[in-house]
Amino acid sequence: MASASPAGASGAGKAAAARRVVGAIDKVVDRIGRAAAWLTLAIALLMAVDVLLRYGFSIGSVWAQELEWHLLSPLVLLGMTYALQKGDHVRVDVFYARYSPRTQAAVDLVAALLAIAFAFFVVRYSIAYVGQSYAINEVSADPGGLTHRWLLKALIPVGFALFAVQAFAQAIDALLRLGGATAPQHPAGQA
Repeated sequence: MASASPAGASGAGKAAAARRVVGAIDKVVDRIGRAAAWLTLAIALLMAVDVLLRYGFSIGSVWAQELEWHLLSPLVLLGMTYALQKGDHVRVDVFYARYSPRTQAAVDLVAALLAIAFAFFVVRYSIAYVGQSYAINEVSADPGGLTHRWLLKALIPVGFALFAVQAFAQAIDALLRLGGATAPQHPAGQA
């Protein structure tokens, strides 16, 4: 009975380790995405109450209106990573579906690398923006508005860092598929 070569076993071990890394990232992003999805319900309820109070009882609240977009920001900034993971992002599937699995993996790799570069660019330049907001303890310019605006702005680098991590996982997956590993683990790699 022939045994597997050490190089082949090493390659299979590295691929398995890479799949575990991708799986761990996917699990974290999935949990964050599902938690962020609950913000949709909170926003809808808040808007309904705000409209009811404003038009039914002529009671308006600046903080309630601001809270709507304060909740929308984390929904978008965390939800974009969840959408990327699930393959619900913008992609020209008319062309992508016609590509061979190897070409799809190459497209996924290039897209992931571009996403990582863009995310790092946003993270790098948004940190000073958040720092400035923190330094001046930025609050709403409207009377009765929300305070601690830097917390909301801090979600920009956090959201894009998470996006970069998910894109990294997709780059690993694409590399594994290019190297001849088994079927794709990511929805982005599927037609």
